Parts: sequence; structure tokens; C-alpha cells
Amino acid sequence: MSSTSAPLTVWPLAGIPEITPGTDLVSVIADAAAGGLADGDILVVTSKIVSKAEGRIVAADDREDAITAETVRVVATRPTPGGHVTRIVQNRLGMVSAAAGVDASNTPEGTILLLPEDPDASARAIAAGLRERLGVEVGVLVSDTLGRAWREGQTDHAIGAGGVHVFEDLRGGTDAEGRALVVTMPCVADELAAAADLVKGKAARLPVAVVRGRGDLVGSLDLPGARSIVRPLERDMFRLGTDEAYAEGFAAGAASGSGSVSGR
Repeated sequence: MSSTSAPLTVWPLAGIPEITPGTDLVSVIADAAAGGLADGDILVVTSKIVSKAEGRIVAADDREDAITAETVRVVATRPTPGGHVTRIVQNRLGMVSAAAGVDASNTPEGTILLLPEDPDASARAIAAGLRERLGVEVGVLVSDTLGRAWREGQTDHAIGAGGVHVFEDLRGGTDAEGRALVVTMPCVADELAAAADLVKGKAARLPVAVVRGRGDLVGSLDLPGARSIVRPLERDMFRLGTDEAYAEGFAAGAASGSGSVSGR
């Protein structure tokens, strides 16, 4: 598998209605596409509408409890000027994010959204349904907005994938100068999710975008999903926030009694 020199085209699907629990996303997306999809197209679907269709809605006053319930590991916490505490955690899907991905934007009044129960399964189901209904081999990514360590701002990432290669493994190839590529493995699923967000926006009510020009990335529905993007804990060099790592080390040193312990 390799990238192509074909132009990359990205556009939003207009006409997606408000999604409610039980909405058939395959039918909604197929109607909005109006026969305009082709083999090799990749649809990037905002996780919000998947969560809404799957009924992943809870009362807004349960937000902190919801974050706790979705959390499997606390990475870092920081107080905010408003008196709240921002929690960076690893959620049950393995992703590290603020508030475990619990979302209060673009939701019905008085409610919040949890992430889809299984974004990979959701992406595969949408891809399978569109392939069957429209007769075209498309792939589907489910995207969500995440921050990045060391960088301000947010960008969309793929949290679910169906029928799409999430990595483009260039290891073993050579660069333009003929030098061997040893560790080069772009996460193309995240790159496609970010590109799609440029046309979807955050307030335009355009939750689905189509990416055309990377049909080489579309394949079997049995391909590994976006869960395979999550770095295993044993290879995570930054599993804790700076203050948390210091506190853990300080406590371990104090407990060992092996020498003097002083503050930073």
C-alpha cells in the first residue's frame, strides 16, 4: 500500500438532519450522499451523531459522575481559574483525553454525550450498510476532537475505523534521497479525520464529510480498527502528567527511606 499522486478532494454532506436515539445513520448518510459516492471514498463521521443515534445521552448534572465512570486511569488533573478541575484521563476505549471524551457541546439542553460504546464497531456497521445499500466500496472513520501533548489547540482524530487502513506503513521503503525508512508509519486515519474537520467545522451542522483520492486506503471490513492506534501502556513514555510523576516519585522515595528527599 502506498500513497497516490491523485488529487485529494474533501467535501461535507449537506442535509443531515438532527440525529436522535434510534436514527438509522446508514439511511441518513445514503440519502444525503444522493448517489454521489464512489468506490474508494472515505466518509468521516463525527462521533456526536453516532453517540446520539446510539442513545449515549445522560443528564448534564451527572457530568462529573459520567467522567468518573468512563475513566480507567487518571493521567493529570489541574485546577482552573473558575474553580473547576480539568481531568486528563485514559478512558475505557484506551484514549487519553480531557474529561474522558464526555461532551457538552451541540447537545440537547440539559444533556451531555458519552462517546460511542464501540466506535470501531459503529464505523464497520455504517461502512457495511453503505456498501450494501449503495453498491460502492467505501470506508468509514468515526472522528472526535482531541488535544495534543506539547501543542496548544485541538484537532480531530479517528476513534473508530471500518474498512480503512489506519496506518500507512512505509518502513522498509526509501525516501526521495534513497535513504531507508526505518520508523516511518503515518497515522493516515488521524490525518484524514483532521482534513475532514476543515470542511465540517464545529458549528455548521455538517457532521459527515467525504474524502476522495485515497482509495488505496480502503479495504476489508476486517482491517484493524482505530483501537490499534492507541499506544500500549508499556510503550507509553508519558503515562503521567509532570506534577503527578513527580509526586509519585517523591512518595516512593520517601517510603523507601533510602536517603534524604527534598522538594524541587
